[in-house]
Amino acid sequence: MAQGKLWTCFLRKTTDMTLVAGVDSSTQSCKVVIRRLDTGEVVRTGHAAHPEGTEVDPEEWWVALQSAIADAGGFSDVQAVSIGAQQHGLVALDEDGRVVRKALLWNDTRSAPSANDLIAELGRARFADETGSIPVASFTITKLRWVADNEPDNAARIAAVCLPHDWLSWRLMGYGPVGESPRGPVLDALTTDRSDASGTGYFSSSTNEYLPEFVNQALGRTPVLPTVLGPSDTAGETPDGIVVGVGAGDNAGAALGLGAMPGDVIVSIGTSGTVFSVSRVPARDESGLVAGFADASGHYLPLIATLNAARVLDATRSLLGVDFAEFEKLALAAPPGSNGAHLIPFFEGERTPNLPFATATLQGLSLASYTRENLARASIEGVLCSLAEGLDAVMAQGVKPERVMLIGGSAQNHAVQSIAATLFDYPLEVPQPAEYVALGASVQAAWSLTGNRPEWPIESRPIETAKYRQDVRTRYADTRKHTYQAES
Repeated sequence: MAQGKLWTCFLRKTTDMTLVAGVDSSTQSCKVVIRRLDTGEVVRTGHAAHPEGTEVDPEEWWVALQSAIADAGGFSDVQAVSIGAQQHGLVALDEDGRVVRKALLWNDTRSAPSANDLIAELGRARFADETGSIPVASFTITKLRWVADNEPDNAARIAAVCLPHDWLSWRLMGYGPVGESPRGPVLDALTTDRSDASGTGYFSSSTNEYLPEFVNQALGRTPVLPTVLGPSDTAGETPDGIVVGVGAGDNAGAALGLGAMPGDVIVSIGTSGTVFSVSRVPARDESGLVAGFADASGHYLPLIATLNAARVLDATRSLLGVDFAEFEKLALAAPPGSNGAHLIPFFEGERTPNLPFATATLQGLSLASYTRENLARASIEGVLCSLAEGLDAVMAQGVKPERVMLIGGSAQNHAVQSIAATLFDYPLEVPQPAEYVALGASVQAAWSLTGNRPEWPIESRPIETAKYRQDVRTRYADTRKHTYQAES
């Protein structure tokens, strides 16, 4: 793998009651699941909150991880663990293993001008060809450039750059700042996987190598970067002898947890919205709509991400002064198209399309359409139309959907399910509610422990088919195009 360092898996003696753990260190919280190796049954879970904001001290994640492990009953009987986490976040370390500054998260858009600078300097075609993606404010490379341009003293201190899951795995294995960790600041012990590395903007998932010139363009030099491991490799062990799996970015972890194969499209409606699919071929989208990421099983994961998803629905529900049950009723009481009211939900800017400074737009209002019912439905249609456009872009990269799986908190909303059936012209399924990133990480833990990828069953329920409403999608697209032109 990258940097020429290969870790072999630990093949341990297992029994029917061998337990493995998976972690999801997301934007909002840390979740832990502990499963039986033989059946995949979840036997214990734990949870801890993360602080809000677009920049966070990584130490907060470490505290939350320890709290979530304790909440899950501890790891004394666990043989292997792996960590999935939010992608892209910049964690910069000095030579003593200390965090140089708060981590800039994926949803911090201050580096949008830095993305434009890097594209101008290296070229869109080169980014697409060598990394599979066009960098936007979310990507690690743009945040690294922002620090170099705006915080030169901090930039000068950077000895290593890693991602949230890389740093947490490193800490779990006992590494960390001088005097604060049993194994000390061994920066060369940092590891990552292809899925997370592919979201940095300076890694090629086709060659499985870093691109030093891209890092140099951002920072002016190349610091220590995590060793990139394969799907069944291990990062090492905790001081207590627990095998630590390779880990993954959150979307790749979710795909692994769902057992997704080529032809499966996953639409996640959480804090952010994502559309991704396991693919045997890499994506190279010079338009920048589709990110050419890698997955956690050795394949690829073409993906689009939106900044505005579940929070749009929650904000609309709050505005209407109703609970979720009443919100569902209101939305389903309005006709498809919301009587002409349509919402472009770019409340926090947007990543796909790349409009970091956009705002939301509500159009088509009349006295007839200006009702609580239409506002509720328009918010759901706006979020889903945005994701449906993302699926179109993913399909343009060669993905041929056979089914679409809806996951995330909002996927459990009956109105969301019903309206999705009118906007996605493919069979829809809703897997049982679960922490799929953490479940995917537990698959990695088992894979690292035994050398074999487990095949644990996932329950899923089909959504009743409905008439496909191209007219609703067309009106949304026309309004979105107008919004884009206005910002341009």
